[in-house]
Amino acid sequence: MTTENAQYSLNFHGCGSGGQISLGTSASTLEKNGQPQLLIDCGPGTVHAYQQRYGQLPHAIFISHCHLDHIADLEILTVRARLQQESLAEGQVQAPIRLFVPLNLITTLHQRLATYPEFGTMAEGRHDFWQSFQLLPVSHEFFHAGLHFQVYATRHHAPNTSFALHLPGRMFYSGDTRPIPEILHHKLTGQEVIFHDCGTQPNPSHTGLSDLQEYQPEIRDNLVLYHYADEQAGALLQQAGYDIATLNNPIPLR
Repeated sequence: MTTENAQYSLNFHGCGSGGQISLGTSASTLEKNGQPQLLIDCGPGTVHAYQQRYGQLPHAIFISHCHLDHIADLEILTVRARLQQESLAEGQVQAPIRLFVPLNLITTLHQRLATYPEFGTMAEGRHDFWQSFQLLPVSHEFFHAGLHFQVYATRHHAPNTSFALHLPGRMFYSGDTRPIPEILHHKLTGQEVIFHDCGTQPNPSHTGLSDLQEYQPEIRDNLVLYHYADEQAGALLQQAGYDIATLNNPIPLR
């Protein structure tokens, strides 16, 4: 089946804010005809949720930023990938997991996950965190699975520490951010489903419901909100007229 007649969707393994248990930490997978193409973020519980849905480990991941609610499960993933490799029959080789990381995040990611303990000790012997991955540094764009993705710095805590993912004509995924009209009003084609960080109350690092008025009506009409606090918060966002992401309910892309 060609890209032109394939059906793409985005499935959320978690759609809550950091530390939210029932909704899981925000992570999602771009699917093509129900098959995983690219995992976006890998916080606590993501690897289990991914395996439950697809019966396999992720083969490609994009990291939006380095807060632990978006990267912590990479530590579990590198171990599981190593153990899976060791279980293969002699002569079989498992391809490393492709890890697309914006350039500005690489040092922080390495410091948080790859430097402790020294040499990456496992009970079965030493294991370097990076042995399981193929690090693919990203500046402003990358190609994967026949698709051309674009990447933009967003507004989260500090400059150049969090990044949005854009698949022109199909989807925009904000990652954690304050409102970004400078991007959404000028970079989109008008066809994208816009997956946007939003809670009921704004704060210095995240978008709140009242902040959405910064966007033009045609942008607001295409929003699907995620990274909300709990089911009650999700209901309030819906009552305000917005669509929300929910667990394991794939959202079709145009």
